[in-house]
Amino acid sequence: PTNTIMSALLVVSGPVVRRFTRFASKMASEAKRAKLSDGERESQLDPLMGKGWTMVDGRDAIYKEFLFKDFNQAFGFMSRVALRAEKMDHHPEWFNVYNKVQITLSSHDVAGLSGRDITLATFIEKAASSVQ
Repeated sequence: PTNTIMSALLVVSGPVVRRFTRFASKMASEAKRAKLSDGERESQLDPLMGKGWTMVDGRDAIYKEFLFKDFNQAFGFMSRVALRAEKMDHHPEWFNVYNKVQITLSSHDVAGLSGRDITLATFIEKAASSVQ
């Protein structure tokens, strides 16, 4: 009887655990896609502002300009950011001329800043510091 009960629990718990895991993952994903609250803005944007990111006038977006030694460095940086952005399915607005890369981040699906912008901006900072 114990083996039968355990087998029944395993059969039922497998799909239940998978459904719960998908639910928890979806909730975490939706939180990252939600617009930042006032508290999140203060705690999560302040470190980026300290690194030179600024708020965009007339939009709920952040902006920063990066300067590199030459085009090759700038393009290498952009390639690293592009690979991460594609993996996140979150793409920056950017502009490049020779050694200059200008980046604006905002989440169009929430019409403003989200956790995904913070995550990508944090990665961008790490990528830039590893190049320079």
